[in-house]
Amino acid sequence: MQFLIIAYDDTDAGALDRRLAARQAHLQGALAMYERGEWLYASAILNDAGVMAGSMIVCDFPSREAMQKQWLDHEPYITGKVWKTIHIHPAQVAPFCAGKNKQ
Repeated sequence: MQFLIIAYDDTDAGALDRRLAARQAHLQGALAMYERGEWLYASAILNDAGVMAGSMIVCDFPSREAMQKQWLDHEPYITGKVWKTIHIHPAQVAPFCAGKNKQ
């Protein structure tokens, strides 16, 4: 099952520092999920000043519960208090975007 994650960072004075501190661990986990076919694509959301202020991720897990257990419970941007607001939507990407193992 595919999901669209839209997550917005907190806006306090330390928010960007927390993001940058957690970024390497976040990207390492993302790469591992991408290699397993769970992370289809993603992008940082930039604010008007061009500074990272959130994330957009399209992922593929057997269920929302599996996604929670296998990823979100351990996501550095969650455990590191980077993301303040997270929206999770079931999604279905076009077959040509779903990754070579998912078509």
